[in-house]
Amino acid sequence: MSRIGVMHLTDSLDVGGAERVAVNIVNCLPRERYLPYICTTRRDGPLAHLVACDVGWLRLKRKRRFDVGALRCLVAFIRDQNLQILHAHGTSLFTAAVASLFPPHPLVVWHGHTGRYACDDRPVLLYRLLSTRASGVIVPNHPMAEWSRRRLRVPADRIWYIPNFVCPSEPDAQPPSLPGMPGSRIVCVANLRPEKDHLTLVRAIALIVQRAPTAHLVLVGAPSDQTYLELVRKEISTQKLDRNVSLLGERMDVPAVLQRCDVGVLSSVSEGFPLALIEYGWAGLPSVATTVGQCQDVLDYGRAGVLVPPRSPDQLAEALLKLIQSPAQRVALGGRFRRRVQEKYGPVPIMEQICAVYDIVLHAKKGRN
Repeated sequence: MSRIGVMHLTDSLDVGGAERVAVNIVNCLPRERYLPYICTTRRDGPLAHLVACDVGWLRLKRKRRFDVGALRCLVAFIRDQNLQILHAHGTSLFTAAVASLFPPHPLVVWHGHTGRYACDDRPVLLYRLLSTRASGVIVPNHPMAEWSRRRLRVPADRIWYIPNFVCPSEPDAQPPSLPGMPGSRIVCVANLRPEKDHLTLVRAIALIVQRAPTAHLVLVGAPSDQTYLELVRKEISTQKLDRNVSLLGERMDVPAVLQRCDVGVLSSVSEGFPLALIEYGWAGLPSVATTVGQCQDVLDYGRAGVLVPPRSPDQLAEALLKLIQSPAQRVALGGRFRRRVQEKYGPVPIMEQICAVYDIVLHAKKGRN
């Protein structure tokens, strides 16, 4: 049986959730069934080195949304490699939808990632038009599935909720040196932008250190929004937390960093399906997260972690403080979280669902021919 050519399209391979998902899927596609390709429509990025060596590459380097030269290159590549499926991540749907208009007319599967599905600034009309070219829509949370059905008018039988996943890595023999004392490190893995609400987290840490002076917050993430980064730095200074909060910036050794930390936290006001939370689970970190996106589902509605309302520094501080002050509770909760992630959010069960979507859209196409 000939293998099916599948290309994953992403604007870049910068460090981010959507980009990580694209890399994870293309690396884990069953090679006996699929020929995997990846296309960066604008540029590569730090995650490029994680792409498996047997994955085909196309770098379009487009300069604008509608770049005729880049589109011609993509269409020619699709034809030459006889690609049957374009799996478009996030805003790369535009490129995939236009390319599908030309022979051999590959199928488009759109993978939405953002948790900002309800914001007014999303170009609903454009997405509605583009989604008519998609044979299927994959979403990482239930509200986005509803948004796709209601606002984009995608039929319910063409929308699939499939959680994100991470590929566990081997423990680092020499974990990195980190600020803070063992037993008191709280880690937040999230690029610095407003929806991650680091400001609330910093204010929570200010409350914590009043009762646990050695508590130390480690912030891991790229400064995606420079204005917001300055706000975070100002808040750290205003709260007199320079000795209790460290900005590590973008890191490529996140699993190793998590090995040296004691509690994981996400203080977001908006999420899709946060990969950071899954990474915490693989590391066995007891975790606290806000009740946004799929955080509640990942933490089994409070049975595998602690949930607090967004924008609530008091409740966030209380939850983190209890874990910092109770090693036994950290061990129990971390073990429970690890088991849940291994069983529900590992590569094998998620890839089975993605391959099932491919089978459905391919079968539907055969039925139309």
